[in-house]
Amino acid sequence: MSVAFRRESDEEHLEPKFELPIPAGPNPVTGRGKRLIDAKVAGLEAAIAGEGDAERLTALRRELRYWHTRQTTAEVAPAPAAGQIGIGARVTFRLNGGARTLTIVGADEADPAAGLIGFAAPLAQALIGAEAGERVDFGGRTDAIEIVEVGDGEG
Repeated sequence: MSVAFRRESDEEHLEPKFELPIPAGPNPVTGRGKRLIDAKVAGLEAAIAGEGDAERLTALRRELRYWHTRQTTAEVAPAPAAGQIGIGARVTFRLNGGARTLTIVGADEADPAAGLIGFAAPLAQALIGAEAGERVDFGGRTDAIEIVEVGDGEG
């Protein structure tokens, strides 16, 4: 029989399993973000200890490697100066006539639906360093965002 029609196993036809991508650059987090990462690692370690299915165990270990790396590289960002926007700050601003309030957090803590945006997001980058009363450029528009209020988002 021709080698072209011989099949060694089903394994050779499976999609390769790559490691979860780690965002490039520093890993600043809020105090809350550090606690969430620590809890995620503890939860995965507990799940691995109780898992019997080999395929599920492989997936859990892969995810644990990602979170161990994030835990190891996490650095709690210093609180921004009073009234200044930085990681951990809660910001109320006006954009396109509408007011919004967001908290700037680390990448793993980001949840835009809950009002938490990662520090690397374009909106966060436009806001970081500004203070209440300032206007900042965004989306190619000059003075597109008006900063209304800046507070501590750790509450």
